[in-house]
Amino acid sequence: MNRVPVPPLPATGTLPLSNDERDRYWMAQALELARRAEQDGEVPVGAVIVLDGAIIGEGRNRMIGANDASAHAEIDALRDAGRRVRNYRLPGAALYVTLEPCVMCAGAMVHARIGRVVYAATDPKTGAAGSVFDVLQSERHNHRLVVQGGVLAAEAGALLSSFFCNRR
Repeated sequence: MNRVPVPPLPATGTLPLSNDERDRYWMAQALELARRAEQDGEVPVGAVIVLDGAIIGEGRNRMIGANDASAHAEIDALRDAGRRVRNYRLPGAALYVTLEPCVMCAGAMVHARIGRVVYAATDPKTGAAGSVFDVLQSERHNHRLVVQGGVLAAEAGALLSSFFCNRR
C-alpha cells in the first residue's frame, strides 16, 4: 500500500497541542484516505491508526475493488498496522475513522486491543460505537475502548452525502 504523506504536527510554539487539535489533525489524515477511496469508486471511508504520535496503519474502503465484504477501512488499517509492528495486538493505539465502525470492525478493534477509537460521522443504521450497538464498551468483553465521536463530523458527513447523492 502506498503510504499517505503525513506532514509533521503543526507547531504551537512552546505549548503542546491540545487533545482536540491532535484529534482533528489525525482525522484530517483519515479524510484524505476517504477521498482516495471515493476516487477509486468506493464508499469514502478512511482510517488511520496512531501510536506514539505516528501513523502505524492506514486504510480505506476497498470492498468493491477487492470483491471482499471485509475490506472496510478499519480492517485495512488494522492489517497494515499488524504487518508494520509484527503483532495483531495494538495496545495503546488510537484508531481514527471517518464513519462510526460497524459490528465487524468494532469486534476486530476489541481483539486488536486498540486503546481508543475516534470517529467522525455517526452511522445511524449500523453504527457499533454506541449509536445502534455498543460493541466497543460492552461489559461482555474483557477489553473496552475509549470512544469519541463527532471529530470533523461535518466534513465526513458531507463527503458521504455527496458520494451517495452522485450515485443516485
